[in-house]
Amino acid sequence: MRAVQDQLKRHGGRRRGLAAAVLAAALALTTACTDGGGDKPSGWQAGSQSAAPKAAATITEPQADAKDVPASTGITFTTKDAQETSVELKDSAGEAVEGELAADGKSWLPAGALEYGETYTATVTATGDDGRPATATSTFTTMKKPSKQVRVSSFLGDGQVVGVGMPLIVKFSRAVPEDHRDDVQRRMTVTSTPAQEGIWHWVSPTEIRYRPKEFWKANSTVSYRVQAGGLPMGDGWYGRADLTVDIKIGPSLIMTVENKTKRMTVRKDGAVVKTIPVSLGKKSTPSSSGTMVVIEKLRKTVFDTFEELGPEEGYRTKIDYAQRLTWGGEFIHAAPWSEGQQGRVNVSHGCVNVSMANGAWLFANTRIGDPIVVKGTERKLQNGNGWTDWNMSWEQYVKGSALPYEPPAAPGADATADPDVAPSTSPTA
Repeated sequence: MRAVQDQLKRHGGRRRGLAAAVLAAALALTTACTDGGGDKPSGWQAGSQSAAPKAAATITEPQADAKDVPASTGITFTTKDAQETSVELKDSAGEAVEGELAADGKSWLPAGALEYGETYTATVTATGDDGRPATATSTFTTMKKPSKQVRVSSFLGDGQVVGVGMPLIVKFSRAVPEDHRDDVQRRMTVTSTPAQEGIWHWVSPTEIRYRPKEFWKANSTVSYRVQAGGLPMGDGWYGRADLTVDIKIGPSLIMTVENKTKRMTVRKDGAVVKTIPVSLGKKSTPSSSGTMVVIEKLRKTVFDTFEELGPEEGYRTKIDYAQRLTWGGEFIHAAPWSEGQQGRVNVSHGCVNVSMANGAWLFANTRIGDPIVVKGTERKLQNGNGWTDWNMSWEQYVKGSALPYEPPAAPGADATADPDVAPSTSPTA
C-alpha cells in the first residue's frame, strides 16, 4: 500500500494538471451550448449572422430578359420595409447611366433616352432599418431604332426673354392619341426659380401648353423638358428625341385697356409708367374683350383685308409698330390717321389704335408674351383665337390636363425641398 501511495505522490502534480484542463474544457463547452447569462455583444441575437435582410425589393418593369424595350423606359419597382432605396443602370460595357428617382420613390428615369439595340442591367437596392441591403436585378434589351418617329418642337428657343404671360408651347409633328397623352405628359417637366405652381394643357392632339396659376413672376428663370426620345406615341410611332429649353421671364409689363375711358394703362412691375389714348373697334367691327398676349411683333407690315372683308370694307394699308394679339387679326399698332379720335371715339376694324409716338414706345418696351387685358367692348374674346391661355379660369385650364391635378405641398411640408425651385412634373408641374 505504501508503495502505491508513494507512486501517487510522485505523479500527483501531473494528474492534477490534467484533471484541471479537462474540467476547464468541459465548462467551456457547457457555456457555449447553454444560455448561462454570460456577457454578450450589444445587439446580439442568436442566428443574426444568417437572417435575411429586413427590406425587400422587386423590379416590375422592365422584366428580366425582356426584349424590344422602348428606349424611353424607366425602372419601375416595389420595396418593402425600406428606409433607403437606390437604383443603378449599366449598359453592356458596364458604364453607368445617369438618372434620378421619381418623387414618389416608386420609379427611376434615365436622364435621357437609352441607346437602341443595347443591353442594360438595372439594380435596385433597398436598405432597411437593420442596415442590411436587399437587391433586385433585371437585364433587358432595348428595341431597334424605329422607322416611324414623331418630332417634338418648342416655340421658344434657349435663352429667349419673354413676357410674364408667355405660355410654354410644345408641338408634335403627328397627333398624339388621347390614350397616350398621359404617358407623354408624365415625361414633361417644368422647373422655375422662384417656385411657381402651374400645369400642362392640351390645346389640340398636336399641341400642349403650360402656364402658371398666376402670371410668371418677373425675372424668373424657367427650364422645361420633354423626355420623348423612344417614347411610344401610338400606332407604332415613337418620339424622335428629347427636348430641353431654358428661358428667362422679363420684367412684368401689363397693358390694360378700358373701352369706357378709351385709355390704355401700362404697368411695369406694378407701377403705372404710361397712360395712352386709344381707339378701339367700331360697333360693326368691335375689339375683343379678354386677356390676350403679344404673339408677334412687326416693325413694318401691310394689312390686306380685301379677301376677308370684301371690296367695300376691305383695305390695303402700310402699318408701323404692329403687335399681334389674335389669329383673327387684332393688333396693337400705330394709326396716325385716327390720332384725332384716339381717346374719344372707336373707329378701328378691331385693332387697338395708338399714335405713332406711343406705338414706337410700346414696340420698344414690350416683349412676346406680354399680357394685354381689354375690357368693356361689345364682343368677348373667343378661346383659341390667339394664345388665350389666360382668358380661361384656372379651373378651366386644369381640365385640359391628361393627368389629375395635384396641388403642391404646403410650405414647410418638406424640410429638404428648396423653396426657390419648383420641379413641375405633369400635371402640376
